[in-house]
Amino acid sequence: WRIPFFIAAPLGLFGLYIRLKLEETPAFQKHMEKQEALEHSKPRLGLWQMLKKYRASMLKCIGLVLLFNVSNYMLTSYMPSYLTGILGLSELSSLLLILVVMFVMMPLTLFWGHWNDRLGRRPVIWAGAIGLIVMAVPCMMLIGTGNLWLVFLGLIILGVIHTCFSGSMPATLPALFATDIRYSALAIGFNLSVSLFGGTTPLVTTWLVESTGNLLMPAYYLMGAGVIGVITVFTLRETARKPLRGSAPSVGSRAEAHRLVNKLRLRRKKEDDAAKAETLTNK
Repeated sequence: WRIPFFIAAPLGLFGLYIRLKLEETPAFQKHMEKQEALEHSKPRLGLWQMLKKYRASMLKCIGLVLLFNVSNYMLTSYMPSYLTGILGLSELSSLLLILVVMFVMMPLTLFWGHWNDRLGRRPVIWAGAIGLIVMAVPCMMLIGTGNLWLVFLGLIILGVIHTCFSGSMPATLPALFATDIRYSALAIGFNLSVSLFGGTTPLVTTWLVESTGNLLMPAYYLMGAGVIGVITVFTLRETARKPLRGSAPSVGSRAEAHRLVNKLRLRRKKEDDAAKAETLTNK
């Protein structure tokens, strides 16, 4: 059991190197300067005040993380025990199947991350959530045959669906919160959802299968997560190609900056015209 930890040690050093070389975003640096100036004159937002003020964003975060982690834990934690305990496959065979599926998922996560920027956050996550609803039962039926190739096919389909979430969530979740509470709010929402729904997925699914004798219970559980995901995405505003809340817009060229300024001026003019028209109507 020590071998994986030794293998992971270089990854920890690599992560530490990246963390030491990273710089804070300009928006966060400005926020910290502002906080230092207001430290003695304005009280900080407390935990309960934050939960109350950003309740809607917190619920969206919990819903998205539920969708992401239920499919993740179902595939990586529950499936190995399902393959060995229910289907009777050897531990080596089940672990190799999951390992191959995860290798296939790695480039697909980058693929969906690319299309996430081009198409938007909502379409990609929506596609994954609907994919869970539609394909969960067929995938579990394929896995339930016990045939290695069909089991592999079912796992691959679930893995492809999951990469819609793994390629989208790193950009989607931070955009739910403003700069001043982003880290704390995201940490609370993410870990609360993982603890309540993600980490309990293998336990709850095992209990459902043993209680009902229905081997399709994992599929129904995934479908439930998919339904919650569809509802949650419906409430999201699109954040692709837009600055994070509390951050200034970033541009790649002077021409792009001019286009952005003209667009903002046009929007401001429309708002002013609408306000004037409303004033005249009231008179």
